[in-house]
Amino acid sequence: MDTIPSVDRLGNSRWQWRVQRWQRNARSFFDDIRNPGRGSGALTKSLIFLNLIFFTLMILQGTAAGLGMRPLLNPDPYLLIHAGAQYWPLVLVEGEWWRCITYAFTHGGLIHLAFNMVVLYQVGPLLEFEVGAGRYLFLYTLTALTATIAGYFWHPAVPVVGASGSLFGLIGFSVVYFHRMGPAGVQIRNFMFQWALFAFIFGLLVGADNAGHLGGALGGAILGLVLPLSVRARKTFDPIFNVLGSISLAAIVISLAMLVLSWFGGR
Repeated sequence: MDTIPSVDRLGNSRWQWRVQRWQRNARSFFDDIRNPGRGSGALTKSLIFLNLIFFTLMILQGTAAGLGMRPLLNPDPYLLIHAGAQYWPLVLVEGEWWRCITYAFTHGGLIHLAFNMVVLYQVGPLLEFEVGAGRYLFLYTLTALTATIAGYFWHPAVPVVGASGSLFGLIGFSVVYFHRMGPAGVQIRNFMFQWALFAFIFGLLVGADNAGHLGGALGGAILGLVLPLSVRARKTFDPIFNVLGSISLAAIVISLAMLVLSWFGGR
């Protein structure tokens, strides 16, 4: 007859299993960064997780400020800026450079977040697997920057939020990159075109930042145009993109940490 473990033993076993799972996920995440080969999808999952975490924190802050559940669907500009929105006057005057990245992890409501995360979930793993984790993370970060720079020239005094600049960057990169592959890449290229159309229509409906979308798409397309396709050339550039991927990871982590510090009066 089998014995039933005590509650304490069950609890300890569950926590040990969770810790082991977290350790495996962390190893997979950093192995993907260091490994010049194809990604496992861990980066995409981590990006989605970060977006969900910071959206939840924004809602909690809004609730604590007496806004009730209104921020869930329609956060006001002041809350968005507090939660990490890009706002060029604060970047240029106050030196809050980290907003150039944190805005991509801030969203203007649940619908905005849900749509962007669905797109990321659909297009991200495929591209991460194809180009590798280092290139993928560099592309995601680079196009967040090209998107917000384009927004600066179009509407520098308007708060901007959302991952869609990077998403258009992923799509713009994919359209050009897979088109260069010829017949082997046509199906994926067309798949990306479809998501570009969906995202553009959604952007029109919600009044999204089309300047940022264009900036992200152009940044991605340029990288897709110059990134080598051959195995030999890819291996030659692997060390460079491993470094760029690590720098991108550091930029994201530091920027989000600076955002959190700003909530406690730090910079």
